[in-house]
Amino acid sequence: MLTAAPGGRGPLEPWPDTVHWQSISTDLIWVELIRLAIVVAIGLAVTGAGWAFSGHWLFGLAVAVVLVLGAWRAVAIVRAVRVWGYAERENDLLVRHGLLVRRLSIVPYSRMQFVDVSAGPLERAFDLATVQLHTAAAASDARVPGLRPAEASRLRDRLTALGEDRAEGL
Repeated sequence: MLTAAPGGRGPLEPWPDTVHWQSISTDLIWVELIRLAIVVAIGLAVTGAGWAFSGHWLFGLAVAVVLVLGAWRAVAIVRAVRVWGYAERENDLLVRHGLLVRRLSIVPYSRMQFVDVSAGPLERAFDLATVQLHTAAAASDARVPGLRPAEASRLRDRLTALGEDRAEGL
């Protein structure tokens, strides 16, 4: 039987209330919606062309499916971006994300090998960047998208300095 964790939260609620969560920029919603629009447009062009040339009803159904899935994904993008956050603690960085499957990644500063800051063309157009932490674990999912470049640089520098300080003690 699962019991409630201290603070009234259940053991399956991975996001501790005891830390101060930093949100990411909601401009990331536009970046992700533009990416989705490109994929949906390609899907509609392919299925629409198939429907126009063959006239088969399955292509019409495929067009409807592309539209429904695109609309569903658009709603999911808005909700997912609002959930994403990070928190800097004394010895580790917490990164949370996910709607259906909630995910909390805790990366000890001493385990970080290096930190990347990246920004693709769409992110640069919206003045955003992504901070990616790399550890020895291949499955590490410590990525913080949707940061302003100044905040991304500050976070990169802070994480690098803390990682070096903690690694010296090993």
